[in-house]
Amino acid sequence: MMKKIVGAIWRKLSPLARLKIVRVTQTKFTASVAAIVENENGEILLLDHVLRPDSGWGIPGGFLGYGEQPAEAVRRELIEETGLELEMVEMVRVRVVNRHIEILFRAKAKGFASVKSHEINSARWFKVDEMPEKMNQTQKLIIKSLLKNGL
Repeated sequence: MMKKIVGAIWRKLSPLARLKIVRVTQTKFTASVAAIVENENGEILLLDHVLRPDSGWGIPGGFLGYGEQPAEAVRRELIEETGLELEMVEMVRVRVVNRHIEILFRAKAKGFASVKSHEINSARWFKVDEMPEKMNQTQKLIIKSLLKNGL
């Protein structure tokens, strides 16, 4: 009985009113992209982010823009942060941490990575077994896991 009443009310609402109700009542998430970028020597690109001072080095990435496709976002982030254009981009994993969704890509790039953003202190290529101590440990484990299973 209650379902019928709620359904009848719902159908009488305008599409805009329905949308507002959904937005208010549904859990909200932030979404970002990140990439494990490998060069022709098998090294991984890591960035020392200004905005993540406690975690030190980490993989490149950032938030999705409104309406932006994840693969486009990861390409944009790499160009903005390092000037690198990616040759190959493939989604490998989606992680959900609390109310945040991170879409993780693997990618290949050639060339020199330089700092192009005020958000980055430094950009360097690292061999997997020589990744810095001061690095996000979750990202380190993800990199090793993906490389072990064939990046």
